[in-house]
Amino acid sequence: MNMRELQKMQQRLLKMQEDLEKKEYTGTAGGGAVTIQMSGKYEILGVKIDPEAFNAEDIEELEVMVKAAAKDAFDKVSDAQQKLVSNATGGMRIPGLF
Repeated sequence: MNMRELQKMQQRLLKMQEDLEKKEYTGTAGGGAVTIQMSGKYEILGVKIDPEAFNAEDIEELEVMVKAAAKDAFDKVSDAQQKLVSNATGGMRIPGLF
């Protein structure tokens, strides 16, 4: 791969990264009892909790579900980033990229 091709790939990767960061990903737990919206930059944009699914005695269960929903959203962003890199590089491993 020559320098020009590498620069084109880098520009394409940067554009794809920008697009990914603008997207929103949804993580859920408890069959939708807890939902977390996360940006492609791993920023939590929103948290929704179904009040019908919990009562005061269930606070520990709620805490576990919030954590699970956050991990679900985080994993979706991570998967999207890995696909982005794989698509941009054609599956080649390039040192220093993610």
